[in-house]
Amino acid sequence: MRIAGINDKELVVNILLGSFLENKSVNYLIPNDKNRIDRIRALMEYSFNVCSSSGKILIDDSNSAVALVSFPERKKTTLRGILWEAALVLNGIGVGNISKAMNREKAISENYPTGVDIYYLWFLAVTKKLQGQGIGSQFMDQIKQDAKQLGRPIYLETSTEQNLPFYERVGFETYKVMDFGYKLYLIKNKADVDW
Repeated sequence: MRIAGINDKELVVNILLGSFLENKSVNYLIPNDKNRIDRIRALMEYSFNVCSSSGKILIDDSNSAVALVSFPERKKTTLRGILWEAALVLNGIGVGNISKAMNREKAISENYPTGVDIYYLWFLAVTKKLQGQGIGSQFMDQIKQDAKQLGRPIYLETSTEQNLPFYERVGFETYKVMDFGYKLYLIKNKADVDW
């Protein structure tokens, strides 16, 4: 596993795009118009930028799995960040979904522990054609090791119910289910009390 650099942006965005085209949580914010794929790409580019600035982006050794990790307490308001958000609004979610996006993110973050720096796994994806071959499980083992070395519990969410057995198998549990017109499962690693 390695940390991605700016030269990896296209690889990371393409893996994410291929994995999240039909994702309920992503499509909740993205207008369903003729530019939907470009809009999702804009969301993934924004996410890459934010995690590059206030977290990290991990790539597995085969360049077939990626993880975007955010450290929420490191996110600061900067001119660069404002420009990224403006590009997300204009090219991704659209002006009409700003309030919806902000309200959802606030509702999710209110369920994080207070006084604890978390390892927020914003996106995890394996190249579409390689899914189901154990790559995600091996990658998750490395991610968990990274979080453990940092002393941070892992938090994430998924709107894909079929992913729940995977997360349970690799040591996670659902701690809350939220309803945004679709079910969003809030998940944390079971071992966080030991960290």
